[in-house]
Amino acid sequence: MSLFETVAVALWAMLPAYVPNNAAVLAGGGRPIDGGRTWRGRRLLGDGKTWRGTAVGVLAGAALAGVLNAVGPAVSSALGVDLPTFPLAAGFALAAGAMLGDIAASFLKRRTGRERGAAFPGLDQLDFVVFALLLTFLSAPEWFGSVFTLEVLAVVVVVTPLLHVGTNAIAYALGLKDEPW
Repeated sequence: MSLFETVAVALWAMLPAYVPNNAAVLAGGGRPIDGGRTWRGRRLLGDGKTWRGTAVGVLAGAALAGVLNAVGPAVSSALGVDLPTFPLAAGFALAAGAMLGDIAASFLKRRTGRERGAAFPGLDQLDFVVFALLLTFLSAPEWFGSVFTLEVLAVVVVVTPLLHVGTNAIAYALGLKDEPW
């Protein structure tokens, strides 16, 4: 696979994981997942992790996988790249894993004394990727193995932080986020 093909497959395969956190920001608000509970004097997650945002994020990512399946043949033909289709389990796992990763990162941030919105370099950019890939591996192992080759995984690890920083800067500039990271 050429570098162009590898990058195209990596971005395409990760789109259902890239979208959920952005959708959650747009739909945010509502009841916090932790219900205001604390542990060792700190909130478990904080007000930024809500049931509504999580549900909308998972649904948006899973729905995007369905849309990508519908447009995939045309996009594959236009790009000259064999893009993967998403089994239902993989599309859902990528989206749900992304949201779980963000929730886990919030928990770790609270445990390390960071407040909501505080930067945690590395974790902020890859938390959702690790959980999305893990949940997808567990839910659709054959599909995972055929799509996420070592080369594709390397592209995901390199490109995701760049995309994350860029989209967060745009969301901040648009007033959708309180901090640019």
